[in-house]
Amino acid sequence: MTPDAAPSPMSALRIAGRVLVVALVLAGAAYVLSHRGAVSPMQIKAQIAGAPLAPLIYVLAHTVASLIFVPRTFLAVAAGLLFGTAGGFIWATVGSTAGAVAGFLLARYVNSGLIEPERMPKLGPLLVKAETGGWRAVAALRLIPVIPQPVTNYGLGLTRLPLWSYTLGTLIGSVPMTIAYVEFGAAGEEALSGGAHWLVPTIIGALVVAAATLAPMLMGSKR
Repeated sequence: MTPDAAPSPMSALRIAGRVLVVALVLAGAAYVLSHRGAVSPMQIKAQIAGAPLAPLIYVLAHTVASLIFVPRTFLAVAAGLLFGTAGGFIWATVGSTAGAVAGFLLARYVNSGLIEPERMPKLGPLLVKAETGGWRAVAALRLIPVIPQPVTNYGLGLTRLPLWSYTLGTLIGSVPMTIAYVEFGAAGEEALSGGAHWLVPTIIGALVVAAATLAPMLMGSKR
């Protein structure tokens, strides 16, 4: 095609699709940012509790929320409030993994080779290391609490990581924090309902958060 030639209808459609996806994600993120008070574990529970297909609705909501920067902690706590410790862990893990895979594939679709991670000034070296490290590097990144999960999802979508490696690392690395915040949610539900068994899940959650926070530091000091 010559420089002056117009793009083909199929090419124009792809570009329009990518622009639309980016616009929807940005609009959703802007809504979450401007309505921070309305997005909370209790609000999520209020919208889902009692629905006939509550687990499925929760997983779908978790997947969409992961794309628009709703904190994963809110979603995990909401799972504990809704489903208790065991059910909350299962559905929060499914939702978290589904949301992470959706963000990864979305970034890969939008990017399609436009951005090369090696040329990104600050994030680039980290993404290259993650690509080289495979699922272990992805799992280690999931343990770092200060990095928002959507940033990790979209960033790793720019790499050439295989989907299976990304999914496995995400699943393994997300387990500790998922357990912790589901425990907090289950403890909160127990306390709100007047139960006396809220202390143990609170302690378990606090210990898991501490261990998950210290793990990357210990791994880094050994290296």
